[in-house]
Amino acid sequence: MTLPDMKLPGTIVPPVTPFTDDLKVDYDKLAGIVDYVVEDCGASMVVAAGVEAQEYQYLDFDARKELLAKTIEIVGGRAPVVAGISHPSFRTAIELAHFAEASGASVVQLLAPNRPTGGPAKLSEHVAYYQAVLRETGLPMMLYLNAGPGADVSLPATVELASLDGIAYVKESSRDLARVSRLVEEIEHAGHAHYFTTMQMYLATLSLGGSGVTLPAPAALVARKLTDAFVAGDIAEAQRLQRQFAVWPARWMPFGLAAVMKASLNYLGVPAGTPYPPYEPIGGEALQKLHAYLATTDMVQNKTSKQREDTHADGREVVDS
Repeated sequence: MTLPDMKLPGTIVPPVTPFTDDLKVDYDKLAGIVDYVVEDCGASMVVAAGVEAQEYQYLDFDARKELLAKTIEIVGGRAPVVAGISHPSFRTAIELAHFAEASGASVVQLLAPNRPTGGPAKLSEHVAYYQAVLRETGLPMMLYLNAGPGADVSLPATVELASLDGIAYVKESSRDLARVSRLVEEIEHAGHAHYFTTMQMYLATLSLGGSGVTLPAPAALVARKLTDAFVAGDIAEAQRLQRQFAVWPARWMPFGLAAVMKASLNYLGVPAGTPYPPYEPIGGEALQKLHAYLATTDMVQNKTSKQREDTHADGREVVDS
């Protein structure tokens, strides 16, 4: 098993999926989003059709495979790509793993599934599920844990799954500091796999010795700057950047993560469209407040501190009369 060359600590970034009016993937807009993810956000690895905020769940199987392959094509070798192969059926996950490898993916990502027939899956069932897929792919795997869409895996079970041969990365969505600190210790420092966290836990995870964070753009732009500050030893700057994740995206999460990230990208001049219907985009006063908050952050890129001072709360430039 060969791991891809990627900068650590670093960011694993899923580009959101834009849709056309007839609800097909808008690949012209996706190209712009991927360019932003790779060039501006400096992603260490790009996720293709792998997390729920990418809305790949709404695509049929052929369209999902096309999104996976097209994302790899658009990235064009500028960063390694981890391909989402999550599915309740291990046979379908294997089919996607074979397709991902043939398409040029460097890693595959697999969500720990809920038991579709009800009740929590046993650890032995999860082990059997992952081993069935791992036996069939030559690519390293990222263990993806996200309770809700996937199973709520206990801490001891997480460590056991992370120790399976072929599991090289763990993406874990907990925002529980006690859990994160133990997993960094028992997975990363134990040498089982590289541990990646959520944006709210990023600086704490770096301080504990974790490998990085998985988060969508434009949050990934702040995370890149936070990583650079931490590595340079500028902890005060890293703390300042981490605080930008305290209010955003949480205040707007009633709309869903895809809606927040798409609205934020649109504001920043990276067209991303709106959430897949029937789910509603952010609008009205909520959108105005989102724009006002974004204008205060480092996501308003390519602006000096002085230029940020010369920006209205709603993001419009101040023009001398």
